[in-house]
Amino acid sequence: MSLNATPTGERIHIGIFGKRNAGKSSLINAITSQDLAIVSAHKGTTTDPVFKAMELLPLGPVMIIDTPGIDDEGELGAQRIKKTYQILNKTDIAILVIDAIQGFSPEDLKLLKFIQEKKVPVIVAFNKNDLLTESERKNLKVDVPFMFISAANGDNIYEFKKAIASLLPDDKPAILLEDIITAKDIVILVTPIDESAPKGRMILPQQQVMRNVIDNKAIAIVVQVDELADILQNLTTKPRLVVTDSQVFPIVAQIVPENIPLTSFSILMARYKGSLLNSIKGVKALETIKTGDKILISEGCTHHRQCNDIGTVKLPGWIKSYTNAKPVFEFTSGNEFPLDLTSYKLVVHCGACMLNEREVAYRSKCAELQNVPFTNYGIIIAYMNGILKRTIAPLPELKDIL
Repeated sequence: MSLNATPTGERIHIGIFGKRNAGKSSLINAITSQDLAIVSAHKGTTTDPVFKAMELLPLGPVMIIDTPGIDDEGELGAQRIKKTYQILNKTDIAILVIDAIQGFSPEDLKLLKFIQEKKVPVIVAFNKNDLLTESERKNLKVDVPFMFISAANGDNIYEFKKAIASLLPDDKPAILLEDIITAKDIVILVTPIDESAPKGRMILPQQQVMRNVIDNKAIAIVVQVDELADILQNLTTKPRLVVTDSQVFPIVAQIVPENIPLTSFSILMARYKGSLLNSIKGVKALETIKTGDKILISEGCTHHRQCNDIGTVKLPGWIKSYTNAKPVFEFTSGNEFPLDLTSYKLVVHCGACMLNEREVAYRSKCAELQNVPFTNYGIIIAYMNGILKRTIAPLPELKDIL
């Protein structure tokens, strides 16, 4: 994906589900007007979830997820079915493809019930409409939106795409800085360039916050840590906000005067992804950590880990120093996230810039339902440095809990 492409976490995730040979891959090719998915008469062509980022009118940027068949067989088949069900944790819109000749199977009905329990907007595509009689169509009904289509010859595909778009909930948009800054405000972004910074570019949260500042007609000043004091001294107008990389919180907090609001990219991402309140509540579990306790550190992306990686090196070191204990750390990245969290005393998650809001909500809720504290990189770093109250103070929704 190019640097100017819409990030994965900002795309509408559309999951395509159904039995083997129901026509899932054919439907993907039909609605995208491209040969994106391999189509074969052989059952089980799709053996793992396949993610395809693209533009799909009238929806815009989407992530289409082609999933293995829910009627797969054997031990490997059971594992594939499990992965298919897990995809619903990140699915904004679900499409259940039914072979209209065969009708609903027990596997279809089970999955549909699960989708409804997850409260995922769903539409049923009765495929192979061109092979049905009118009386057969009348016998195929379901209590969710549905449409008769033919992936093979394009019957109702245009109408089907419009129907998919209509399923998007009219939710209140997630916000970063819209209610904090106004036009001509100065926002200083502290972006350290060290051995862990990606070569030739900025990390996604920094890009997103900078763009948000610009979209709100404010002024973004981007600096490294050793430039910050000079910038603050030379400005004739007090900055509305300083946003920093969480890793340098202790240094930046000393440089920035108390009368200038301070927060971090990671804390803003927790706000943007909806995990802020749970992360603030969960961080207090740090006070009870003892030697031998298990802590899960989870990242939403996969990347080449540097020698001084924040997730696997810095955070464990800081936590050991703060707790004066030797907990056991386990690590996950990308799409991997344990279903059973009960063995952990704490889950520490990254800013989740590469995950969509539904996936972050699932992970946070999963921890909550299992009574496992859940927090965020920026929140825990601020807490360990004694500046959590200061760094969440700029966020209006927290004024009643400070």
